[in-house]
Amino acid sequence: MIIKSNNILFLIGDFLEYLLVERACSQNTLSSYRSDLYQFTEQIGKTDVHQINSTDIDKFLKFLSDKGYLSATKARKLASVRSFVSYLHSEDLILSDPTDLIPNPKRSKHLPTVLKFSDVKTLLDLPLKISSSIEAMRDAAMLQIAYASGLRVSEIISLDVEDIDFTAESVRCLGKGSKERIVPVHKKALEIIDVYLSEGRKKFKNKGLKALFLNKRGDRLTRQGFWGIVKKYAQIIGLENTMTPHTLRHSFATHLLEGGAPIRHVQELLGHASISTTQIYTHLAVEFVRDQYDNAHPRA
Repeated sequence: MIIKSNNILFLIGDFLEYLLVERACSQNTLSSYRSDLYQFTEQIGKTDVHQINSTDIDKFLKFLSDKGYLSATKARKLASVRSFVSYLHSEDLILSDPTDLIPNPKRSKHLPTVLKFSDVKTLLDLPLKISSSIEAMRDAAMLQIAYASGLRVSEIISLDVEDIDFTAESVRCLGKGSKERIVPVHKKALEIIDVYLSEGRKKFKNKGLKALFLNKRGDRLTRQGFWGIVKKYAQIIGLENTMTPHTLRHSFATHLLEGGAPIRHVQELLGHASISTTQIYTHLAVEFVRDQYDNAHPRA
């Protein structure tokens, strides 16, 4: 990801795009974040993210208390600031998180949505089933690598052609905190990617970019472009209410655990810094086992 500015307002815009595309936040949620963060910026009176410190957080909390905001509203506004600052820290835009000493808001217990394997297969096969265009080749390759590797949206659109290693059957990506990792990719996905590279990508407008996935203008595909493509195919097969930008990533992790993969291996593949982040998928896998039990056991 290329950052063009350290200006707080610019980066709030970048953060809101991240929430829209990678977290599939609703417009109402985005509006709340925008309002909270603009209010925070106005109160601290700073324009450079490098200048944000814990004193600014305390100042903002005091402002909210002095204005008589309800506890629930203060908690929401603090959560907005925490999320924004955490995003800046994860992207290495600030060296430390000034909200670290502030108690975390309660985490949502909502489990991520996971597709059945049959639905994943239908989705992955769809682009080339309905079209032979260069866009369909690109879309098929993109969906294949999303499910084969479990990469984040930002990691997928940041891939260059040279990051695909057909000999080692793997993909190299740069994850959060600029940490590089190598993720295996199965042969079927590599075959589709090879078709795209040999027959599709070279026919796109090309501005000399090394980017793996291009749009019609010859630029690197954006997060919004990726999400628009996924939504298009999800709508065709009736999954529009099920899909989020990371549904294939969630499905990848859960299906691996259902298949018996050790959680530590899944953690490494996903690029999670903490195994606690990966453990949410174990709950989904347990639910799967329970469903299988109920369907198979004669007394269930």
